[in-house]
Amino acid sequence: MTKTRLLIIASALTLLSGCNLVVLNPSGDVAAQQGDLIIYATVLMLIVILPVLAMTVFFAFKYRSDANARYEPDWDHSVSLEIVIWAVPLAIIICLAGLTWVATHRLDPYADLPRISEDKPIDPNVTPLQVQVVAMDWKWLFIYPEYGVASVNEMATIVDRPVEFKLTSTTVMNAFYIPDMVGMIYAMAGMETELNGVLNAEGTYEGFASHYNGDGFSKMRFDVQAVDQEGFDAWIAQAEATSQMLDREAFVELDAPSAGVPVAYYGAVEDDMWERIVNMCVGEDELCLHDMMMVDALGGGGLDGLYNRELYRGLCTADDPEALFAILRPDLTDRMTEIEAALALLPPQPDALSAAPSVQARGNE
Repeated sequence: MTKTRLLIIASALTLLSGCNLVVLNPSGDVAAQQGDLIIYATVLMLIVILPVLAMTVFFAFKYRSDANARYEPDWDHSVSLEIVIWAVPLAIIICLAGLTWVATHRLDPYADLPRISEDKPIDPNVTPLQVQVVAMDWKWLFIYPEYGVASVNEMATIVDRPVEFKLTSTTVMNAFYIPDMVGMIYAMAGMETELNGVLNAEGTYEGFASHYNGDGFSKMRFDVQAVDQEGFDAWIAQAEATSQMLDREAFVELDAPSAGVPVAYYGAVEDDMWERIVNMCVGEDELCLHDMMMVDALGGGGLDGLYNRELYRGLCTADDPEALFAILRPDLTDRMTEIEAALALLPPQPDALSAAPSVQARGNE
């Protein structure tokens, strides 16, 4: 029996030795800080958990049926014991709260990175690499607005250069996760989330959808190529050499549900593609969210609006409401100048999508 137990333990240890604990040993500084937070929190909780486990075994042994233990049926209270039971967990909770509060603000996914690594500060002359991410059924689309290229199920970044992700979805809510680089964040249709991260070592890393989202969930994975500047330029050149263009027609075709899609590249991207994706109006017959929001802001189209979607589509944006004013609020046309002046006093939108006052959704785990 003893040999069997030893064999089982040895087999388990052998299997565990092959595990890649990437969350606790990542290649990116942000992910490394998140891994440290997990370790600190676990150690603090073990201060309570280990004594409880030890005392469970101790009491079970000390007060077993054949033990000659002291019997005190009238005992019901101990001040010293109460102090230990309440003070220690309370102190741990306070420590965890402080630790979590500081780390949550330090690792805010929307905030620019304060450093490249523990011993390397941010170079003020280096701007973050912008990558626009679109979650589809069941694949990932990456758009590089600085270079005018896009890729499917593969992205590339430069070692030690910050990356600023902008994320949205054309389908259900998806969870974007690169364990080696940065924590998870949600991508949702009609909304834009942001994530900042960096990779500090060259290599090929795995990214995936970390929450179940349908039939093709298990194949919704992509590779992240972390290379030097020369390697990144070569990757961009490879994408630019592709004759395919990511225009509205190509996007609609790509957006059709499919799983196990091979890596593909687009050598050019149609202008305003990202704004159309976020506003859910890439297709020719779709009404943009910001157009619909302006219709609502002007009081709505009423019952006639059911038949005027074609008229509203592309008619105005938040910056140019004159046409809808004439249709929806003819009683205010004489105050057009006054209303436009009032609109000009509104604070600017936080990002380039100023025409879409949609709610930006935060999510990080």
